[in-house]
Amino acid sequence: MTTHARIPGVFSPVLTPFDEAHRPALGRYVKHCRWLREQSVGLAIFGTNSEANSLSLSEKHELLDALLDAGVEPAALMPGTGACALPDAVALTRHAVRSGSMGVLVLPPFYYKGVSDEGLFRYYAGLIEGVSDDKLRMYLYHIPPVSQVPLSLDLIDRLLDRYPGIVAGVKDSGGDWSNTAAMIERFAPRGFHVYAGSEAFLLQTLRAGGVGCITATGNVNPGPIVALHQHWQDADANERQAGLNATRNAFQQFPMIPAMKAAIAWKSGDAAWATVRPPLVELNAAQTAALKAALDGIGFDMPGADTLAGS
Repeated sequence: MTTHARIPGVFSPVLTPFDEAHRPALGRYVKHCRWLREQSVGLAIFGTNSEANSLSLSEKHELLDALLDAGVEPAALMPGTGACALPDAVALTRHAVRSGSMGVLVLPPFYYKGVSDEGLFRYYAGLIEGVSDDKLRMYLYHIPPVSQVPLSLDLIDRLLDRYPGIVAGVKDSGGDWSNTAAMIERFAPRGFHVYAGSEAFLLQTLRAGGVGCITATGNVNPGPIVALHQHWQDADANERQAGLNATRNAFQQFPMIPAMKAAIAWKSGDAAWATVRPPLVELNAAQTAALKAALDGIGFDMPGADTLAGS
């Protein structure tokens, strides 16, 4: 099984840049992923903040292949491969595993609400057995505020019993620290990797025995987040955490995906970065000005953002 030492402690659900026709902009995408890797951030491509559920299966294949062709190391990749249609999830997961990706992050099938643990178990079992590859490392994605389909502790327990080693960890984006703590206490002794879904919980997660975070603002604030992960036992860890919280709070005043793209457009000087795919819309002028003011107020910076400009 993958060990803690071999996997990144901080992942970003990588933003997907689009051109004016709302097609994925491969050049910007590769540049952004390289910039993140230079700062030791893992690439959770096709996550929530990647606008993943607005991307087709073929577009996801194309984006993953573009990174591999550009020499991005597969060991840093954790593609999101969950889909409501199990055959789509199997196809994308199989492609990710064959690419050498260190793992996949799998949403539950989220269209139908109120589904049972039995139904979710059958879905994840069908995915694992459909891929049928011992190299598969599956990270569950618990995000009930968005999916409305929670993953219970008993479901995780059953999956770990049935597929030890393959069911490798979880991203807990539920926003409830008590649930994250319960996951760590119950499953970390079995080698299960628990990631917080926000850097706001990073220090708590590490102190409790979790492995890190998979966080939206890793796209725009990677250096300080990685620094806390590396120095969480230092005397200034609480101060570092407070700094991360301030940046997170500035972005959370606005729709997160358009806000992060607006910040990259601002700091890179490339206005095309602000583009989102419908049904999302870009920040308006007043929102953009307010975001810039909020970020200036906390001394926010994105060193090296100039390298993100251009298609």
